[in-house]
Amino acid sequence: MNTITLNIPNLGIEGFYELCQANQNLQLERTETGEVIIMPPTYPSTGKKNSGLNAQLWNWNDRTNLGIVFDSSSGFTLPNGAVYSPDASWVSNEKWEALTQTQQEEEFSPLAPDFVVELRSSSDSLKKLREKMQEYINNGVRLGWLLDPKNKIVEIFRLEKQIKILESPTTVFGEDVLRGFELNLNKVW
Repeated sequence: MNTITLNIPNLGIEGFYELCQANQNLQLERTETGEVIIMPPTYPSTGKKNSGLNAQLWNWNDRTNLGIVFDSSSGFTLPNGAVYSPDASWVSNEKWEALTQTQQEEEFSPLAPDFVVELRSSSDSLKKLREKMQEYINNGVRLGWLLDPKNKIVEIFRLEKQIKILESPTTVFGEDVLRGFELNLNKVW
């Protein structure tokens, strides 16, 4: 099951929103250049791993109340116009509360989350995921993790820093973005 990329000329944000509304059974993303990416559902093994990741992030946030946690169904409009749905993401309360109610509830919120995670599934291209992670950072995401369960590798992306690669780690830390968050990778691998 591979992703499909459609090139739809002149597809702006409003057109993309209408496309999503007309095809609610599809998982769609829009690149900066207007290409529409159609993603198949994940296999249950990937869904299980993603649930473990989201549960840990949600539990940490429930204890700290520092922001809002989002799952892979949540779309964000980045400053460059791309609309992506990270596998897990987190937005600080300050950034979230700066949005209007309409931007929070009836749009693909126009912001770059503070933190994103992409969890590589068996059909994902590592090259494309790395490009997407860099695009997140270029658009204001402060911390991003690319998790590769097959090879047990974590790639850490941060603003103005080199990509850090961890091989077979058992934990990864939220640093200064998610203070006190520690992801137990044994529940994700």
